Amino acid sequence: MTDIRRVAVISTGVIGASWAALFLAHGLDVTATDPAPGAETALRASVAAAWPALTALGLAAGADPARLRFVATLAEAVAEADFVQENGPEDLALKQALFARLDAAAQPEAVIASSSSSLLMTEVARECPGAARILLGHPFNPPHLIPLVEVVGGARTSEDAIARAIGFYRRLGKHPIRLKREIRGHVANRLQAALWQEAFHLLAEGVADLADIDAAIAQGPGLRWALLGPFLNLDLSGGPGGIGAFFGKPLWNATEALWAELGRVRVDPALAELVVAGVAAELTGQDKAALVAARDAALIDLLRRKREAGLG
Repeated sequence: MTDIRRVAVISTGVIGASWAALFLAHGLDVTATDPAPGAETALRASVAAAWPALTALGLAAGADPARLRFVATLAEAVAEADFVQENGPEDLALKQALFARLDAAAQPEAVIASSSSSLLMTEVARECPGAARILLGHPFNPPHLIPLVEVVGGARTSEDAIARAIGFYRRLGKHPIRLKREIRGHVANRLQAALWQEAFHLLAEGVADLADIDAAIAQGPGLRWALLGPFLNLDLSGGPGGIGAFFGKPLWNATEALWAELGRVRVDPALAELVVAGVAAELTGQDKAALVAARDAALIDLLRRKREAGLG
């Protein structure tokens, strides 16, 4: 939206710093705040680290890390902001107190969005007189690269605020999806939580080693999932009859039978130790920073190729 030129980033950990880098890459003025010691230094380092990837994706006119201003107080951060992106801890009581302060300090017309990965905005904004402009704008990590943003309002959020947020995120090159109603964990986190649950269950039951469970996704369906979602992939797998050709057939009946057998698991100390050891073994001989850099480079190339193929 053309009316959003100044953005406030509240809390500048991994998610907040990534958001800040994205906003700066799109030529916006960013004012950030975080009470953690050394937060400004860490934020500027994170923006600098993300800048080459953002440059490869294409910078907007006026994009400049120098447009980042770090301030000591929340009130100063939001004083002139047209849009606020909050990234604090997943603690409801803390979030409620924080949003009460944001609501009181921000300009009346400013949209206030939360990056919360699990909380419901109806609960977060319960005591806020300005709840009409408070909503969820949940990104996927790292926000400066992954397009997805989940958008949903609370019980009192206005349609205008949701429309402004969706328009703003689209302007940033994001792919916002609008949830029709609130649900804890939203959509993408619930989908990946289901996958993690079965991955941990398979490991706990000794079905396969951790590296092979990772490979089962990374070298298998994950490659298709990076291009199309579960329903479209299933439709293409159905041949000329599409997805409808599966239902009621033996293969589909076998799939539903598997749903009934999926594992329920809790990560006790023994399983936690098994996971940590398995990840360490999978990473043997690899530098983690180099792995992250390689992942991000591949993500940039994938995003570019998806756009070129009309799958963006």
